[in-house]
Amino acid sequence: MSEILHGLILFLHDLSTSMPLPLFTAVAAFIEEVIAPIPSPLVMTLAGSLAASAGHPVVYLGLLALVGGIAKTIGSWVVYVLADLGEDIVLGRFGKYLGISHVEVEAFGQHLKGRRDGLVIFLLRAIPIIPTAPVSLVAGLIKIHLRTYLIYTFLGTLVRNVLYLYFGYTSLQ
Repeated sequence: MSEILHGLILFLHDLSTSMPLPLFTAVAAFIEEVIAPIPSPLVMTLAGSLAASAGHPVVYLGLLALVGGIAKTIGSWVVYVLADLGEDIVLGRFGKYLGISHVEVEAFGQHLKGRRDGLVIFLLRAIPIIPTAPVSLVAGLIKIHLRTYLIYTFLGTLVRNVLYLYFGYTSLQ
C-alpha cells in the first residue's frame, strides 16, 4: 500500500509541473479527496509553494482556494454517495448477519441530525487536523441533508484550503 501511495504522490508532483496551477489544484484536490490515504495538506501546501515560486501575489491564493474548494466538494460528494449506496447494499444483503438493519441506521441518523448539522460539517471541514474522508462517509451513511452537506463542506473546505495554501506560500520564505 505504501508503494501505491508513494506512486500517487509522485503522480501528483508530476501533474504540478505539467499543467497550469489552477487546473492542477482542481484535479489534485479532487483526487486527494476521493483517495483517502493521500495526506490532506499535500495538494494545497504544494499549490501555495508553487504560487509563491511563480511570483503570484498572496491574493492569488483566493483563486486557488476557490478552485480547490469546488473540486474537494465534488470529491466529497462522490464519497458521500458511495457511502449512502454502500450502506443500502451492504445492510440490505448482510444486515441480518451483522446484527443491524437499514432501518436502525436510518433511525440512528435521524437521531443525530438536527439544526446544527451545517455548523458541525463546517467545523469538521475547516479544522486542518481532522481527516475529511470519515466526515464524508458518516454523512453519507446517516444521510445528512445533501444541500446542507455540500454548502457547509464547501465553506469549511475554503477555510482549510486558505490555511494550507498560506502555509505553503510562506514556507518558501
